[in-house]
Amino acid sequence: MIRLIFDVGSWTTKIYMLGCGVVLAEATCVAIQDNGDGSAAIKSYGDDARALSGKSAQNTRIINPVSEGEIVQPRLLTALLGHFLEKIEVTRRKARNTEIMFIVPCSATPKLLDGYRAIAEELNIGRIYFTRTQYAALLGQSVSLSASRPVFLVDVGYGKTEIAAFSLDGMIAGFAINLGGGNIDVHIMDMLYEDFNIKIGALTAERLKNVVGSLLKDDNKMMVVDGRNAENGSPASVAVNSSHLEEVIKLYVDKIVEYTRTVLSDLPAEVSSAVVHGGIYLTGGLTRLDGFAEYFAEKLGISVNQSEEPIFSSVLGGCTILSSPQLVAALATVG
Repeated sequence: MIRLIFDVGSWTTKIYMLGCGVVLAEATCVAIQDNGDGSAAIKSYGDDARALSGKSAQNTRIINPVSEGEIVQPRLLTALLGHFLEKIEVTRRKARNTEIMFIVPCSATPKLLDGYRAIAEELNIGRIYFTRTQYAALLGQSVSLSASRPVFLVDVGYGKTEIAAFSLDGMIAGFAINLGGGNIDVHIMDMLYEDFNIKIGALTAERLKNVVGSLLKDDNKMMVVDGRNAENGSPASVAVNSSHLEEVIKLYVDKIVEYTRTVLSDLPAEVSSAVVHGGIYLTGGLTRLDGFAEYFAEKLGISVNQSEEPIFSSVLGGCTILSSPQLVAALATVG
């Protein structure tokens, strides 16, 4: 029996195979080539498709089939996940003898679950499960869960941030907001256009955020960015340091802080006491930024626990769940 954990994010899809570890982490996107007769065909998948962003021909479109945690292009997502399964040598014949656990947002709707059920059926998958991000992400940080010990998690993804207080007994409070690292990338593109008269693409903006972005005081990392002059279209370069991005990053992180404060203020007294004692747990790609945890703790006045593997914590936790019949019974539902 092949047993897999899928974390299908707006930006990246991660797959964990029990007994092997993380076997795939690729872009959740496809490149579509328009044939000129009204039809279109998939040109490339995953990282190969994302590499074409901003560089493709006019008849090629780069499409993300998942946006803000929702399936927006079911047919393309089916093709993409099928391609990923083939890449890790799970053929259609083997798929019938495969179990997949999908990590889904805490705000997942019946429509989203039905979407993954339809995809699994199309791909000939033998059995599927669903578990919520918050449980998987905490277990992926080796945090024990119990019915009497509430925990508080802030998961900052590319297109969505999830804030939740919960225990093994279930959700206590929380919600999801359509705010994440992708918003910062767009703002960085706008900022470089306004301040430096240079146009860059989304991939460059994301790399700039990850390399130079920081919430540490007086941090001064620097990166030379290549783009094109906004006036005459000629190639152009500019040196960008951490201070240039500081206000852009703080603008969005401060919004996440405010939403977190709102959830914290509505918690029952006993839950609030447990959260203050245990601290807030952070996960998600944006939390890798230098100084993120320290900034968050300072703004909220509560200690924070930062994941060592924020990008992979959910699939690592999914492995813990799928490996335990007791945790499957408590934290997962059969698809």
